[in-house]
Amino acid sequence: MVEDQPELAALVATHLERAEMNAQVCHRGQHALRFLQKNFANLVLLDINLPDQSGFDLAEQLKAADINVPIIFLTGNVEEESKVRGLELGGDDYITKPFSYAELVARIRAVLRRAEVKADLNITKNVKVNDEPFDFCGARVQPQRLEVSFPNGVNASIGRKELGILAYLNGSAGKVVTRPTLIHAVWGVHADVKSRSLDQYVAKIRDLLSDQGMSLEHFRTVHGVGYIFDPKGESEAGR
Repeated sequence: MVEDQPELAALVATHLERAEMNAQVCHRGQHALRFLQKNFANLVLLDINLPDQSGFDLAEQLKAADINVPIIFLTGNVEEESKVRGLELGGDDYITKPFSYAELVARIRAVLRRAEVKADLNITKNVKVNDEPFDFCGARVQPQRLEVSFPNGVNASIGRKELGILAYLNGSAGKVVTRPTLIHAVWGVHADVKSRSLDQYVAKIRDLLSDQGMSLEHFRTVHGVGYIFDPKGESEAGR
């Protein structure tokens, strides 16, 4: 909970704990940002008027930092324009003060249920089970079946992380992707994954493609940096 009024924050936290929820209170936006960069949270209750910045600015910073956490704006600002902005920024709900604690708890639980259903579709952080197939080095990648289909008729299974790597490289076609960027995209910002482990997953992908006769000319390592998938052959990176 990010709330600049200590008494209100303590009161809300008490009611949340009675509802068997653990509450971490921050009174400034940057305090909340630092906390979420190092810790997991299921949901953020976010006031708009904070001492150091607006709640809208914090929501944008969280998004820019790839911290994807459901947000409920909890504020005294009742203006429709403010509500619209909060929802357009990705807020999952907007509750105005004063409010009943029973309603607050019910709406928190509703947002958490929606977040759980949404997460059920995730194969990796960046791939969902209903994502469309795509082409990679002449092979057809099928997220729905965790398979790669080859022109010779062979269908091969792939792991979730390999699929996430292929999907991110495909979505960044023509651009150099650094190792940290790829790790954060597939495993998450807080994942403790080393570059050597990533390289091993990439090696599995290369072996799978080359074993079926696929050319790896457009899937290259950029030494000391990361990788590039360049299907149009326009980049000199990694040559």
